[in-house]
Amino acid sequence: MTIVNTAKIGDVTVGRIGHGLMMMTWRDPTHPLPDEDAFEAIKAGVDAMPEGVKMFLNSGEFYGPDASTANLELLSRFYAKYPEYAEKTFLSVKGGTKAHSIIPDGSPDNLRRSVDTINEKLGGIKKMDLFECARVPGNASIEEVIKTLAGLKDEGKFTHIGMSECSASTLRRGHSVHPIAVVEIEVSLWSYEEETKKVIATAKELGVAVAAYSPLGRGFLTGTIKSPKDLPAGDMRHRFTRFQEDVFNHNMALVEEVKSIAEKKGITPGQLALAWVASRGDHVIPIPGSSHKKRNLENIAAGDVELTPAELEEVDAILAKTPIKGGRYNDALDPKILHLWG
Repeated sequence: MTIVNTAKIGDVTVGRIGHGLMMMTWRDPTHPLPDEDAFEAIKAGVDAMPEGVKMFLNSGEFYGPDASTANLELLSRFYAKYPEYAEKTFLSVKGGTKAHSIIPDGSPDNLRRSVDTINEKLGGIKKMDLFECARVPGNASIEEVIKTLAGLKDEGKFTHIGMSECSASTLRRGHSVHPIAVVEIEVSLWSYEEETKKVIATAKELGVAVAAYSPLGRGFLTGTIKSPKDLPAGDMRHRFTRFQEDVFNHNMALVEEVKSIAEKKGITPGQLALAWVASRGDHVIPIPGSSHKKRNLENIAAGDVELTPAELEEVDAILAKTPIKGGRYNDALDPKILHLWG
C-alpha cells in the first residue's frame, strides 16, 4: 500500500501530515520565541516537502498576546527575510473576530476590516491563500457571511474560502453559496466527537479538505507533558479542563496505552497520534502546532507512518475502554460563548 503524503486544496498540492505550523508566540507571552528560532522551524518544514508540494501554514489575526496581530507580523518578517519561501507555503489565516478580540463578528464591515488588517500585517510579499472565520458568527447567517467573503475573494484579497468550528449542516449550507476549500476542526485521539465524524464525512462528499487542528491534543498526546506543572506560567492550557491536575491524571491512561503501541512500532506517541488523524481520510490534513525545528521535523516524519488495520483496531479498543474526562476547552464556560460546532 502506498502512503499518501499530500492532499489537494483546489489546484494546490499540500503536505498532508505533520506540515501545519502554528507559531505559538502567544502561549507564553513572557518568553517570546526569537525570530530566528521560529524562522528555522518554518524553513525546516518547507525544505522537507517534496518538489511541488507546499507546506500548510496556519495563522490568525488574533494569534498574539492579548489577541494581537503579533503572529502575522512574525510571518511578515519571515517572508521579508526569505521571500523565496512565499510560493512554497500555503498560508491559511483565521479572522472574522472583532478587532483585538476573539469575539466573532460576521458583519460585512468587520469581515472587510479583518481581511484588510491581515493583508496589511502580512506586508505584501506573501498573499493569503485561505481566509476563514475562526468561528461561525452569530450576528449573520452563514449564507450572508460566505456571500461577503466571496465578494472579497473576487476583489483578489485571498484565493480560497474556508470555514472553522462548524457543524456538518453549516458546512453544507456555506458550500452551497460558494465552494469551501478547507474546513478546520479539532481532531485527535482525545477529540473525536460524533459531529467530528459527520464533518469529516460531509467534507469528503463535498470535496472539501479537512484541516485537523490540535491533532496532538495541545501537546498532551506526545507524552512529553507529565504534569500540569510542566506547563510554563502564562500558558493558556492552564485554563483548560483537561489540564487540571485530577482530570489530567485520569487522561494520562490514554497516553500510556498509545505509548505502548508506538514503542512496538518504533515511533513516538506523537507520530502515532498524527498518523491516526491522517487515517480518518485522505482529505484530512493534520496541522500540529510547532515552533521548533526538531519538533517540526519529528511531526513531518509521521508522514511515513502507516498504521495497519490491526493497529487501528488496537487504537479503537483503547479509545473505547479509556474515556476522556473534560471537554475540549473549559467546562465552566457556557458552550455558547465558545461557539463550538456553529
